[in-house]
Amino acid sequence: MAAYEKQRQVPRLVIPGHPAARARATLDVSLCDLSVKGARIEHLGLLRPGSPCTLELPPPFGPLVLAADIVWSKVVGTEEEINGQRRLRYQSGLVFSGITAEQQADLGKVLERIIPAGGRDSARLSLG
Repeated sequence: MAAYEKQRQVPRLVIPGHPAARARATLDVSLCDLSVKGARIEHLGLLRPGSPCTLELPPPFGPLVLAADIVWSKVVGTEEEINGQRRLRYQSGLVFSGITAEQQADLGKVLERIIPAGGRDSARLSLG
């Protein structure tokens, strides 16, 4: 993870409690950290680096839907499902792409609000 830290253009804030996020009704994700340039998410199911997606921030942080590209994805563990099957748990890094000046400003306001707040809510990620 340290190599990724060196590549970042701006620092990211760690999101306390890793609130859940949604990837545009396609994949439920947990939001690990967030900056004006990108985010780190945790999820079940593979996301392929280089793929486009949108990140829908949870209501306390939004509503804000941001276009992004998946930069990296790696296995960080497993999770047991209700039926006893085990699934791989991943973390992925996203870089926001093509966001408007208004979205950038809204994201800046979100980051200012979450510094003291934290919380646990869901976000969604949609691919393509």
